[in-house]
Amino acid sequence: MSGSPRPLSAGSTVGDWLDHPEGGALLRELITEGGADPAVLAPARGLPLRQLAELSQGRLPDEVVQGLVRRVNGGLLPEEQPESGWRERIVPDRFTGRTVVVTGAASGIGRATAARIAAEGGRVVAVDLAADGLTSLAQETGAAPVPADITDPAGVERILAAAGDRVDGLANVAGVSDDFSPAHEVGDEMWRRVFAVNVDATMRLIRAVLPSMLDAGRGSVVNVASEAALRGSAAGVAYTASKHAVVGITRNCAFMYGPRGLRFNTVAPGGVATGIARDLQWSEFGSERLREFHRLIPPIATAQHLAASITFLLSDDGVNINGAVLPSDGGWSVQ
Repeated sequence: MSGSPRPLSAGSTVGDWLDHPEGGALLRELITEGGADPAVLAPARGLPLRQLAELSQGRLPDEVVQGLVRRVNGGLLPEEQPESGWRERIVPDRFTGRTVVVTGAASGIGRATAARIAAEGGRVVAVDLAADGLTSLAQETGAAPVPADITDPAGVERILAAAGDRVDGLANVAGVSDDFSPAHEVGDEMWRRVFAVNVDATMRLIRAVLPSMLDAGRGSVVNVASEAALRGSAAGVAYTASKHAVVGITRNCAFMYGPRGLRFNTVAPGGVATGIARDLQWSEFGSERLREFHRLIPPIATAQHLAASITFLLSDDGVNINGAVLPSDGGWSVQ
């Protein structure tokens, strides 16, 4: 005989809430009142409710979450339980003595990667356009903040100056999405911008750190691609082409520099709760064509999930892996 359901809190996952006899009804009611279909919660089943609220950009404020917790617990706030599900486990000293450059470090996957490397003993050169996000990261982790435009050669020079004489690792995380435009709609400016960030800057940073790594006879680069690098049904033509290019850069560099002790690998995320997509005017043609395929996306991951994959490949734990494309996508790529 099963016991009573575990008390729900803000740390309980969306899945815990949806599966709870009272909590599921309350959460679905709340989402419906907000004008959304409760089906939107399905990809977020693995996220703590608190994190879903943080990602809602104010549409699900903390006071509403706390009110929901009170309602499901008879008007009381229960003693906070540890968040259910996966928890990040720091590997002490994994990056001790290493300098690692991380782009896109002010938020999302880049921030989670930078924070984990710092927690595991590494010296992090944290790069982003968002200076405020870098400042808070530096205060929390001790990372060296470098506000820089990675599409500008002068910005790359500032990154190298901050890194110093030796760069042991590079995580090319920064990226921009497109508006789902297919080839007959994509504009030159959209194409140029996506490739400038996702491809040109990735190549420029790799080229910049190579002399240091070749001199040392070791180094690890992880480029963040996307599920769009593995299929044609995840994004528009610009983003899809750019992420296929990232895989090509990775594989060529792995071949060219593997005998010199350098490793190049790619992580291909699926759905991730990061908010990479800006407020774009989505292509109606592209959105309609992609809609049914996006419904197949497995539950979305957190930025920390992706940081675990990236840091594994960056570290010596990935010693025998070179030229790989790791789909960190919850199984989306096998569908």
